[in-house]
Amino acid sequence: MEKFKGTGVALVTPFHTDGSVDFDGLARVLEHTAQGVDYYVVLGTTGESATTTAEEKAEILQFVKDNNPKKLPIVYGAGGNNTVQVARDIQNADLNGVEAILSISPYYNKPSQAGIVAHYEYLADNSPLPIILYNAPGRTGSNISAETTLTLSKHPNIIGTKEASGNFDQFREIVDGMGPDFFLTSGDDLLTTEIMELGGIGAISVLANGFPKEFSEIARAALAGNFNKSREITASFEEINPLMYAESNPVGIKEVLHQKGVCGNQVRLPLVEGSSTLKAQIAELIK
Repeated sequence: MEKFKGTGVALVTPFHTDGSVDFDGLARVLEHTAQGVDYYVVLGTTGESATTTAEEKAEILQFVKDNNPKKLPIVYGAGGNNTVQVARDIQNADLNGVEAILSISPYYNKPSQAGIVAHYEYLADNSPLPIILYNAPGRTGSNISAETTLTLSKHPNIIGTKEASGNFDQFREIVDGMGPDFFLTSGDDLLTTEIMELGGIGAISVLANGFPKEFSEIARAALAGNFNKSREITASFEEINPLMYAESNPVGIKEVLHQKGVCGNQVRLPLVEGSSTLKAQIAELIK
């Protein structure tokens, strides 16, 4: 659990204008984010994993392992709504040098809570690495309830949850019921301080791509018990954070990285590059 304290960055995947993976851009993202974050999350949903091929995923993961400037811990994103295929994807990946799997709850299918339990237990039973749950009901269409999370927390190969439900009663129930070998981390950048006050250990962040030093101080201050400082830093992101999602993630954060000269702002269909309005709003806030 110590490896996942603090800030993990949900890495973007840079692309060239022709749609191919921009590995030079990815190297710059890795160098840029290494200045502040505590670990990398490779090919989470912010990495546009839904629109990268199996071959590209293997190349991207290997590139991160080979170009990890501070040898930070690596978490690999592997999720989907076909349970058996997700398990195969995990088994087929080269996970040497990877610490854990972050797996989004099945989307579109809208499984029952019993189905969510069965899904994650199947993955955990068939994964060589521990699983971190990822609950983002606004994106998946179904919530992993606190009761379900606590049921899954008893599986020896499920070690934590990234919570992006925005439900504080749910956060409290998880913290009150979880054991010492299970952790809660924030999946909502602006709720990091509050989740850590309840007993969470950090965040897996979108904003940390663009602002790794500044954003990582939110979790560092909270881990040191300085929640007032943590809240003050969070307040500095209140204007820009909504722009990260105004035209869908990772459109906004890629525009931030583009304006900072780190990588391009290209995304893959069905996402499209940010509008002129979004670009101007971001420029005004980061100039």
